[in-house]
Amino acid sequence: MGDQQADPHKWLEEVLGEKPLAWVKERNIECIAAVGEPKDTDTYKRILTILDSKDKIPNLYRIGGPEGMYYNFWQDDVHVQGIWRKTSMESYKSGKPEWKTVIDVDALPPPAVDTAETWVWHGSTLLDEGPDGVWDRAIIALSPGGSDADTRREFDLKTEKWVEASEGGFAMPKAAKTQIQYRSRNEVLVGTDFGGDGKTLTDSGYPRVVKSWKRGTPIESATVVFEGEQTDVAASQYAYHDRGFVHEFQLRSITFWTSKYWYRVLSRDSIKSLTADADPTPFAEVKIPEDAEMGTFANVALITLRSDWSPPGCSQAFKAGSLLSLPMEEVMKEMWGNIFVLFEPTPSKSLQEKTETKSYVILKTLQDVRTVLEFWRFEDGKWIPQTTGAGEAVAVGEDVTVECMCRDHAESNDVWVTREGFLVPDSQEVSSAENGCTVTTKLRSKPAMFKADGLVCEQHFATSKDGTKVPYFTMRRKDIAMDGSNPTLLDAYGGFEISMLPYYSGGVGAGWLEKGGIKVIANIRGGGEYGPTWHQAALKELRHKAYEDVEAVGQDLVARGITSPPKLAVIGGSNGGLLVGNMLTRPVASKLFGAAVCQVPLLDMKVFSKLLAGASWMGEYGDPETDDWKFIRKHSPYHRLRHDCLLLPEPDAPGEQAKLEGWVCPKVLFTTSTRDDRVHPGHARKMVRRLRETPGTTLYYENIEGGHGGAADNKQRAFMQTLVYSFLWQQLGTPK
Repeated sequence: MGDQQADPHKWLEEVLGEKPLAWVKERNIECIAAVGEPKDTDTYKRILTILDSKDKIPNLYRIGGPEGMYYNFWQDDVHVQGIWRKTSMESYKSGKPEWKTVIDVDALPPPAVDTAETWVWHGSTLLDEGPDGVWDRAIIALSPGGSDADTRREFDLKTEKWVEASEGGFAMPKAAKTQIQYRSRNEVLVGTDFGGDGKTLTDSGYPRVVKSWKRGTPIESATVVFEGEQTDVAASQYAYHDRGFVHEFQLRSITFWTSKYWYRVLSRDSIKSLTADADPTPFAEVKIPEDAEMGTFANVALITLRSDWSPPGCSQAFKAGSLLSLPMEEVMKEMWGNIFVLFEPTPSKSLQEKTETKSYVILKTLQDVRTVLEFWRFEDGKWIPQTTGAGEAVAVGEDVTVECMCRDHAESNDVWVTREGFLVPDSQEVSSAENGCTVTTKLRSKPAMFKADGLVCEQHFATSKDGTKVPYFTMRRKDIAMDGSNPTLLDAYGGFEISMLPYYSGGVGAGWLEKGGIKVIANIRGGGEYGPTWHQAALKELRHKAYEDVEAVGQDLVARGITSPPKLAVIGGSNGGLLVGNMLTRPVASKLFGAAVCQVPLLDMKVFSKLLAGASWMGEYGDPETDDWKFIRKHSPYHRLRHDCLLLPEPDAPGEQAKLEGWVCPKVLFTTSTRDDRVHPGHARKMVRRLRETPGTTLYYENIEGGHGGAADNKQRAFMQTLVYSFLWQQLGTPK
């Protein structure tokens, strides 16, 4: 009863409760009545056609060595839930490939789980037995309704049939948050909710206990090989082949940003003959910083730093954001004198990601949010820089991505090269790391999904409250009047070191740009556009810096005459939904934006760590059950709304209550999913319930399926996108 008095809307946290679901259905009906039925609009039909287009470029990869086939997961109007299919490279290059369906998700019996009506593809885990492996087995992950929890089932890639449990197949028919990987043909390492009572999960709801499970035995007989702590985010153990070497790690993910590794080296014979619980080789702790990430390439370690590091006994110091390499043998002996630097950041340049091939590491770096590729060849135990292919940054608003063509990256130096931009449709090329991707063959070019004639993409820099320069992209008509009359949608995220890079979206083009809307992508602090220091600049007690950056971008748009507050909207999902919640309740932002769209958001930061996967994000936001609440409270939208904006009494307030006299909420649409088992739908439900008691426009739509992505198939995706654009055009008005 005390919880209900402190939070009268807590009853909405009961996800599948009869009363909360009845409330959700009422809000859904109300939302459609106000905005209109998306399915009846030309925009819906247009976006669905784009999503189902046969002209989409398949994302495919080779399984099974040089003679292997190329696999792709595909969804369209016929294959609504999707098919896993394969073809040969010769057929694919013909332009009219002959695809063979391997798994038809639509043909599977539907799940019988709560509100879930369909299966959602969550990918495959392959059996890798090293250079002589036959690549004939996979464990398939299928989610009921799109939740993070999924089922696992073994599949034979040669016979293209399920390997039933009665035949010795690995099968986990009950959906759970699971980590599973082949260690050998007859053994998997698995972490899940053993027993179904949550005792083997962490506070974050992820696996805490890892077991060795042998083929042909019940999972109940699996043997514990590793355990993490209850407060960890997760624990895992994994073994893999790597260019003639075999590695095995144990990993405690202590927080979202800190981990501890233990390591032992294996041989190709021992991994086949000895199970994980029977191998007497001891694990030893890897003595690297807890916030560093670690992988391998052949027999050397690849270490990515998130903070500055001065290794013991080493005369050199290394910057946060650097990529280092050192033989694993020397790492384990703590001999740091031979560390080799593959990448070192500058104030304007950061490492975004790396791609590995048979003998190359390809670095995707960002220079003021513009991609530059760098190539390193590994030869005779040494790294050799490749000047071929190292070029200038891509054009503003464009991007290039390089990926290995094989699921086993050690097979080949052949790569896919994908080019795209905000206004440039995707193209797919094949190339090789050996020539630095300077010689390519184009295989596919997506036709334009919207009319980009007369549109321009620009990059600007706004000055945030503390003087920091914040980059942002705009997509607009060249000939707009700079009189503040243009409907403008500002999109931002600002968390978890995730970068907002250029990408081609037919939905954005058809639903917004083509009709005269302006789209803005803000690269605010908290993201990864300038590496870990850019992220850490808005971490925990500094979270407000991300929000000040959004306000600065909005103010810059107004100052340039691009738009004005009645014509400016903000949109964000997940952590970006938290951002939008703050824009609604901050004194500057609530007057800066005329409308907002808040998707699958976190909003009640007092209880986020107790809801679903929320405990895993305390490394990002802080722990609300400690003194951290003093700063978390300042960016908890649910509390800002109730106590700062609506001036309701706040028992046990952590400080003096800020009062926003005359506050008016921007017009806002909230969307979420009942099946979201990552960010609890109660966040959005409670915020909307409170806002409905205030004047103004507050609408809410909760998709019954879809998980954290908000939709489970293309029809649902088209519906949700159309709903958003219909709302925005209603609130901001059409261009002159």
